[in-house]
Amino acid sequence: MTQDSGITAIAHVIQLAVAPVFLLTGVGALLGVLTNRLARIIDRARALEERLGVQGESERSASEAHLATLSERARHINRAIILSVTCALLVCAVIAALFGGTFFRTDLSGLVGAVFIAAMLALIVALVSFLLEISIATRNLRIGQGRRG
Repeated sequence: MTQDSGITAIAHVIQLAVAPVFLLTGVGALLGVLTNRLARIIDRARALEERLGVQGESERSASEAHLATLSERARHINRAIILSVTCALLVCAVIAALFGGTFFRTDLSGLVGAVFIAAMLALIVALVSFLLEISIATRNLRIGQGRRG
């Protein structure tokens, strides 16, 4: 293989790797949203737990129900974070396999395809978990309740 064909091969791999790199950017943004939501859930749960000791029985049962809902939301967000990170790692593996196949002159197309499909499945399930968390959050949303106007 001449130097020009080697450079051409690497340039082609870089072109192929651009789409997965953009996907990584999107997954990174999703991770930012997910971690912020998890932090807010945790903060809300801690605030409710602090007030449990000074509440009456009826307020206490309402707070415990709210804590159970927050726990369920946190589980969905945690699953979405784990799957999003898994997706990002698999996309990195795709990029590495693209370059590795070029450097070692090996056909890794089957591996690249399988790993990319796994990455997309992880992302799909992560987004479904995120959607479930949002559904739970909006189902329990109480806008305007308890306010006097």
